[in-house]
Amino acid sequence: MPARVFEAATIRVVPRIDREEFINVGVVLHSPEAAFLDCRVELDGARLAALAPRLSCAMVERHMQAFVAVCRGERGAGPIAALPRGERFHWLVAPRSAMIQTSAVHAGVADDPAAALERLFRAQVGPV
Repeated sequence: MPARVFEAATIRVVPRIDREEFINVGVVLHSPEAAFLDCRVELDGARLAALAPRLSCAMVERHMQAFVAVCRGERGAGPIAALPRGERFHWLVAPRSAMIQTSAVHAGVADDPAAALERLFRAQVGPV
């Protein structure tokens, strides 16, 4: 497979928006040339508890799974999930004041977008 351009952003949990503290929980990657849009998320409950002891890990997990469902265009995930891949990606990475946010979007090149997603996940989130 030839090298293809991709865009990616780190997915973050921001327990208190006013404090701007966050933990990285995943990566979303879009490669239009490869017709690829996917994300990987994983929550480190101990890190979240250290940052926000009163926040429910189960609730955060539900929000993260909703992000994944929209990213993957799953049926039943609402009208945004029914949009084309590129529009879903841009909706997911749009700046917002919410508990689940993304970093700025960065570009890259990869032969295999799925492998690039895994590599970025390990670099940005690390072993959980």
